Amino acid sequence: MADVRRTIDAVWKLESARIVGGLARLVHDVGLAEELAQDALVAALEQWPEAGVPDNPGAWLTTVARRRAVDHIRRERRTSEINPDFPYEDEPAPQQDDVLRLMVVCCHPALSREARVALTLRLVAGLSAAEIARAFLLDEQRVVRRIAAAKQTLAEEGAGFARPSTDALPGRIGSVLEVLYLVFNEGYAATAGQDLIRADLCREALRLGRMLAELAPAEAEVHGLVALMELQESRFAARTGPAGELILLHEQNRGRWDQLLIKRGFAAMLRARALGKPPGPYVLQAAIAVCHAQARTADETDWARIATLYDALVRLLPTPVVRLNRAVAIGMAYGPEAGLSEADALLTDPSLRDYHLLPAVRGDLLARSSRHSEAAREFERALSLTRNESEREFLRRRIAEMAAPAASGTLGAAVAAFLARDDLDRATVRSYGQTFTRLRRALGDSLPLDELTADRVAAVCTTAWGSAAAKTWNRHRSTVRSFADWSSLPGIAAGLERRTEKPPENDPIPPADLATVLDSPRHSLRERTLWRLLHESGAPVSAVLALDVEDLDLNDRRARSGGRWVTWRSEAAALLPGLVAGRTSGPLFLTDRRPGPSTSADRCPHTGRARLSYERAEYLFKQATGHTLRTLRHADQ
Repeated sequence: MADVRRTIDAVWKLESARIVGGLARLVHDVGLAEELAQDALVAALEQWPEAGVPDNPGAWLTTVARRRAVDHIRRERRTSEINPDFPYEDEPAPQQDDVLRLMVVCCHPALSREARVALTLRLVAGLSAAEIARAFLLDEQRVVRRIAAAKQTLAEEGAGFARPSTDALPGRIGSVLEVLYLVFNEGYAATAGQDLIRADLCREALRLGRMLAELAPAEAEVHGLVALMELQESRFAARTGPAGELILLHEQNRGRWDQLLIKRGFAAMLRARALGKPPGPYVLQAAIAVCHAQARTADETDWARIATLYDALVRLLPTPVVRLNRAVAIGMAYGPEAGLSEADALLTDPSLRDYHLLPAVRGDLLARSSRHSEAAREFERALSLTRNESEREFLRRRIAEMAAPAASGTLGAAVAAFLARDDLDRATVRSYGQTFTRLRRALGDSLPLDELTADRVAAVCTTAWGSAAAKTWNRHRSTVRSFADWSSLPGIAAGLERRTEKPPENDPIPPADLATVLDSPRHSLRERTLWRLLHESGAPVSAVLALDVEDLDLNDRRARSGGRWVTWRSEAAALLPGLVAGRTSGPLFLTDRRPGPSTSADRCPHTGRARLSYERAEYLFKQATGHTLRTLRHADQ
């Protein structure tokens, strides 16, 4: 069963873009095309475990999906005003490529740049929302919402699925190139999984790049990106060892580099330069790759030239990741301390706080400066942030190479002991844990306590919560102060000044807005029931969230919570049976997250899900209304 599931996952990764592209050509709607493709995937999940994997699984999925599409078109013709003779494209015309056309539709001018990139990565590259979020350093739920909104926009715009012309392509070329680059990078250094390289993604990005170069031969940046991908792919065989372990560029056997791909890369670079245009970001990155490819040995690499090219790239594209790569080049050209100075300037950049390559780069520069204990801590931080197993194994080796004896009093051990105290309740531990998770990720569990300084703590807190509300900042500050007193390190909180908190705004929600919120089907049953109970009972939020199913008296419309009664009226009474849904015990309001390993008793015995937290409930209501849950208690009824 597990083998079949893995096979299905692999086939879907390889074939989904072609299937969705072919269906979109058929039905002229990328959102509908993805739904039909997902139907075929569900059919595979249901049938293959019993019937076995077909000889040509990609063709099987395509056939099932196309049948669903044809059935859909026939139903539409029977039940709508569509002309029954309306033609749909059933066979590909010469030289048409469904994946390329899908990419261009996903880069429709009606979409924002961010939406184009996210939608194309989802439909063309088959990346998950988590992988897209990692590429953009964004929150996963934000990416999910962005993709859904992009599909809706395309449907409203009636975006067609015609083959792109040379005249139409330049208007979308920037987004298309960015998508190709991100797809290639996901394949070149996978964000998660066992393997460092996902060659299928790289090959697909390179194939589409070559096709784009044929469609837009006058675009230097297209040729520059193709050159970059050709040269990067030429190193594949040398990037990993026999067991799949990561091998750094300067340690690679250059005899294993693919000379044909290098020649193709050089040729694409010559085409870009022949156009006589100022170099853009992709041409500059290709020029850096050319420097590496021209060096017969690592020692012959012209790092000064590479650093100069990065200077030009930063002027055009001053992103934190480009600046980090520049720090590496400067460290190689002018010494590790020079590179470390550049990397340290990025420590306060919020977008890099969970980016594993920042501590990995700092660790390497520190190791080259013979600061081994500091390097080990940076490698440990990087290890805690990456989800790719090849990179994790590489970082474990680097930590072992530092061979530093474990410190007796470390940040990780002290935090664990602090949180294990008997006088802390569950909510306090959870609140403290949010602060310590950030500190431990930023500073490393192995940091000796005598190296935990006020400047370090202040830098982490400012990066993480510097722009947060005063109440949030003060909460994290209070956690640090409590830990400082407990650990006899009072000085570590010296750099955290208390901020003045604004009094909470408890203006009631206007009655019309309140009715819209409470009755809107857009919100889940859980949210509508919670909000109704708060509105009708006037009880504190904590009391309503603490309700258990076994304490509900549905007939008398009341329940005991702590030392008080919570009562409600008809609207809430009508919603509660659906929320309880046959459960006989456990928390009434459950988290929407999947259950994980835990010994907590505050879980539903039927679903394994934990109780909905105050913080999550508050967040959802603020997202929906802009108000706090407390305002429901005093809203006009």
